[in-house]
Formats: sequence, C-alpha cells, structure tokens
Amino acid sequence: MHLSISSRPSEADCDQFYPDSDGRPVGETPVHFRDISDLREILDARFSDDEQVYVAANMFVYYVPGNQLKHVSPDLFLVRGIDKTKPRRRYLLWEEGKGPDLVIELTSKSTREEDVDKKWLYRDFLGVKEYVMFDPFAEYLDPQLQGFLLQQGDDALMPVVSGRLVSQVLGLHLEADGEELRLYDPLTGQWLRTPREERAYAAETTAKLNQAASERDQATSERDQATSERDRALADNGRLEQELAQLRRRLADMGDK
Repeated sequence: MHLSISSRPSEADCDQFYPDSDGRPVGETPVHFRDISDLREILDARFSDDEQVYVAANMFVYYVPGNQLKHVSPDLFLVRGIDKTKPRRRYLLWEEGKGPDLVIELTSKSTREEDVDKKWLYRDFLGVKEYVMFDPFAEYLDPQLQGFLLQQGDDALMPVVSGRLVSQVLGLHLEADGEELRLYDPLTGQWLRTPREERAYAAETTAKLNQAASERDQATSERDQATSERDRALADNGRLEQELAQLRRRLADMGDK
C-alpha cells in the first residue's frame, strides 16, 4: 500500500476538512437499504463482545492524508484489530493504521462499473482482504454473489463450500437467498437470524415464557387449592372426632345413671 503524506488539519478542523457526508442522499432501493441495515445489525450483534472488531456502513473512508477528495464509502465494511469504542464520524486510514479487512458492496446495474472499479482501490490503497459483491435483483452478476481475495491477485476467488462463500475474516459463510444476503455459522450449523427473525424469535420466546409462567401459576393455584381443601378436610375430621368423643362421653354418663 502506498500513501503520500502531506499536511493534515488539526483535530479542531477535522470535521470541516474531512466531511462525513457529501450532502447528497444515498441512492438505494428499499431492498438495498434493508440488506445493508440487516447485515450491519447482524454483525454488530455477532461481534458485540469483541471490542477489537469494528463494523460500519456507508461511512466515508479517507485514504490520503490532506486530500479530502480521496475517499470512498463502502456499503458495509468490517475491521479487525481497532478499538470499536472510539467515536468515529469518518474513517481516516492513516490514523487507524489499517484499512477494512472485509468490504461488502450491494451492487446493481446502475452502480456496476463503479463497484467493479472499486476493486483495485480496495486492493491497492485500503489493503482490503475480502471483497464481496452482491446483486440482490440478480440484474447482471452471475452468480449474484461473488467474493474476491484481493491480496492474492485480481482473479483470486473466495472459497465456496456447499454453495456458500467462506469468509475467513468473519468466520462465517455467505449465501444469496433471493434478495437477501444471509450469514451462516459453520460451527453451529445455523443461520444468523435477521433482525425480523430475531424479533419474531424474541416474541415467540416471550410468549413461551409467559405460557410457562401461566401454567406454573395455575399449577401453584391448584396446589394451593388442594392444600386448602385438605386442611379443611382435616379440620372437619378433627371436629367430627371431637364431637364423636363428646357423644361417647355423654352416652357413657347416661349408662352410669
């Protein structure tokens, strides 16, 4: 990787010198927006306990110090080995000390040339290891999901197992499922749940817990009722035994007379 060093602004001027937005709205279809949001949320949850894994989406990545025009905004990227707790509004390559390890671009016919051209930039300037391109509508990519090992040559492809891309960076497999890009954990043999699936799972789990609690409360109520009935029966038996004893004494007294 080659980066030319030039003057850099002070921290106070950083926001102005390296904008975190170009002022233009992000041009994405609802499907692209949903997929990017889902992937970020899934990976955030996946690596929530690892403070050295940083995940971002549509963030400006500046790769030449002092040049505010030299930036790129990946749909999603993940970096290992940097502090995720550090506040960031943009990603300054020379300050972080490394570029993303993984970049995912959700591509389309309108962005295909740009997304293909980004490959050399990600390889030569950012040092990206794995570059994944996903075409949700299958408009031009065949197959619609493709992955490249950029540091191993232009045509080096990510390995494929059972139709899924193998990501060493993530420790996960990626697979196209219609318009969605799904993540699979080969160690557990399970798909990572999307946010909608996670909410449905949480709701189902809550419903089961509530049902179990209701059944437990019902069982407790029935047990308490049985205990109460048993106590009443014992009390009745005690009273009857007492009355019987009194009756026997009266009979005995009458016999003595």
